[in-house]
Amino acid sequence: MVRETITERGERFGAVTQVARQLGIGTESLRAWVKQAEVDGGERPSVTSEERRRIVELEKENRELRRANEILKTASAFFAAELDGRRTR
Repeated sequence: MVRETITERGERFGAVTQVARQLGIGTESLRAWVKQAEVDGGERPSVTSEERRRIVELEKENRELRRANEILKTASAFFAAELDGRRTR
């Protein structure tokens, strides 16, 4: 609707506000949605929704791998200490 309003009016100024009032939603919410739609459509440079989703997935995977790595390091140190203790007996 915002794009249609811009096309009809021939200008961008006030289009988001007008459509937000018509829909009964917040102007800044609609403005953010329009901006993200433009990014996703390749009309504006930034991180697309798909890229953002992938970054979140990779960050979660990274945290899980770091945690697993710490557990393995701790277990390795524990078993190394156990083996060292057996040799001195």
